[in-house]
Amino acid sequence: MTFKTKIDQDMSVAAKAKDKMTLSALRLIKTALHNREIDLKREVNDTEFLQILSGMVKQRKDSIEQFARGGRADLVEKEEAELKIIQAFMPQQLSEEDVLHEIRKAIDETGAVSVKDMGKVMKVLMPKLTGKADGKLVGEKVKAVLSA
Repeated sequence: MTFKTKIDQDMSVAAKAKDKMTLSALRLIKTALHNREIDLKREVNDTEFLQILSGMVKQRKDSIEQFARGGRADLVEKEEAELKIIQAFMPQQLSEEDVLHEIRKAIDETGAVSVKDMGKVMKVLMPKLTGKADGKLVGEKVKAVLSA
């Protein structure tokens, strides 16, 4: 089953159940997907779909942080609900040990020796970890490993 089919099926279920929050979040995903396809002038592949979702997750996390600072609990709750729905379409997140293992493999592969080589490592690493680990966390871990 493709991710588009899954989204459509979930939208149908949410509409029948009158679950406005889920339906709204699924529409956001579908719209982002549609917009990317228009930009690319072709259908997106699985990796690109994960990149779209990763971007949406990052936006939600940033919004949650901003709304929490602003004392807007109602908006925090809405963003958290959307975040859970978006994350349901993403693969299982890697554990910290798995991320560190991938980082070490990428460092060996690129021959990186210092923080100056972080860009090379990230270039190799992110296609493998997109959707499976938070990019910000990966960046912090790479920097820590390279500076040690």
